[in-house]
Amino acid sequence: MTSTVYFSDMRSKTPEDNKGNKIRRLLEAAGGRTLRKGDLTAVKLHFGERGCDGFIRPIFVRKAVDWAKEKGAKPFLTDTNTLYTGSRKNSVDHLLTAIEHGFGYEVTGAPLVIADGLRSGNFQEIPVRGEMFSSVKIASDIRSSDSMIVLSHFKGHVMAGFGGAVKNLAMGCAPAEGKKEQHSARMSVDDEKCVGCGRCFRNCPVKAISMTGGKAVIDKDVCIGCGECLTVCPASAISLDWRTDVVQFHRRMAEYALGAVADKETKTVFLNFIMDVTPQCDCVPWSDAPVVSDIGLAASTDPVALDKACLDMVISRAGTDPFKDLYDKIDSMEQLRHGEAVGLGHLDYVLREM
Repeated sequence: MTSTVYFSDMRSKTPEDNKGNKIRRLLEAAGGRTLRKGDLTAVKLHFGERGCDGFIRPIFVRKAVDWAKEKGAKPFLTDTNTLYTGSRKNSVDHLLTAIEHGFGYEVTGAPLVIADGLRSGNFQEIPVRGEMFSSVKIASDIRSSDSMIVLSHFKGHVMAGFGGAVKNLAMGCAPAEGKKEQHSARMSVDDEKCVGCGRCFRNCPVKAISMTGGKAVIDKDVCIGCGECLTVCPASAISLDWRTDVVQFHRRMAEYALGAVADKETKTVFLNFIMDVTPQCDCVPWSDAPVVSDIGLAASTDPVALDKACLDMVISRAGTDPFKDLYDKIDSMEQLRHGEAVGLGHLDYVLREM
């Protein structure tokens, strides 16, 4: 099958063609029938780690909220707590971070709900027909919603290669325990590369890392595979089995994404922002320079087709695959191939410019 992906570029020359109006037109074209009057609609997005500034702008989120209200729905902004340490580890800190980043009601017009509860214990087991899982853990308030608008910042990721709609569903709709199930890889340290700075030691959320003889040592029995050490290491001394662990990580993500939309296959619309395409996820407390100039906005009811279209556009604009250049050991397409294999969506798409 072939899915439709709707696209608007960054050019605007009239008030009618500003980015806010593009957002509303794309949502209507792709998902005009996904929301119903009275729906409690989860607007799934990433509020950004404190120190990051590459997240989707709150004024853009407001346009999606207004569109949902026009449909008679009752939208709320939502995300889940993190597995690693940082400013979104629990719902109190998470909400404070969201408000600091401009996602309060006074800007977005929607209330904030952290979907997995105060300490990430609010979730449900959802059956899936997968290769890696027979069931996945999905945050209860996302599961209980009637419909979803999934807003994703398309960018790089240290383990996924890139993060888009599929990753937003998979990691973003899972509680900490679900994130732990998806990662599952175990890190190791190259002693020759390790400079003994201790960043991995200070950032490990489960204290799996110790400093011995001026070098980092990872206890694999304690490690939860979150990848925080991989992200913060300045010497690229931390690694994993890229051929096995990362492939399985991608497949786990795809199956978790499938569980996130298990009862909402026809009630979810996806909108990707191919803007500020940073090398790493908005989970890190910084935002690096973009790897490609801003491209535009794309929407679909198929997350696999949408991410594939965005990846193709980034490669076309850059003249190379910047994510492969950044993370040469990662086959970022595995998440999409497996997504198609388990029934999440289709790789074949037709692009319709708005």
